[in-house]
Amino acid sequence: MPDMLVKLYELPDLPPSIHRVNQVGIDIRPPKRKEKSKVATWVQKTFGPRWASESEVAFETNPASCFIAEKDDRLIGFACYECTAKNFFGPTGVAEGYRNKGIGQALLMAALHAMKSMGYGYAIIGGVGPAMFYEATVGATMIEGSEVSIYATQNGESKR
Repeated sequence: MPDMLVKLYELPDLPPSIHRVNQVGIDIRPPKRKEKSKVATWVQKTFGPRWASESEVAFETNPASCFIAEKDDRLIGFACYECTAKNFFGPTGVAEGYRNKGIGQALLMAALHAMKSMGYGYAIIGGVGPAMFYEATVGATMIEGSEVSIYATQNGESKR
């Protein structure tokens, strides 16, 4: 899966996407450091060990370099940044049953705005699955030649 590039200086405003999910009782926030185990366990169960491992890396910074989505104090989504590598967004995911409700968009926007506040002008979305979502939501564009990305080289696979 290729990587995508996002112009952080052209991001849509953050409040509308957060406000929409707040209206239906969903809270988007950075997790507390003491929630590391809760987040990693949920990510492991919902999305697998690779993403769980990356979510744990998010807690090496203070505040954690991720956001979580909760409904009635239950985790329903997450979005990490600066975990795989500097200036990388991801992994991110929303539990089945909560998808297509704007939660992924709110998590994405919260994370990208956090990256922008760190001084980045651009962000890399690594190993993109739903490219059309990122293109429509934040104007992301494919990075040519990124089909074999940092993920492949980190897993011991060689570049083409």
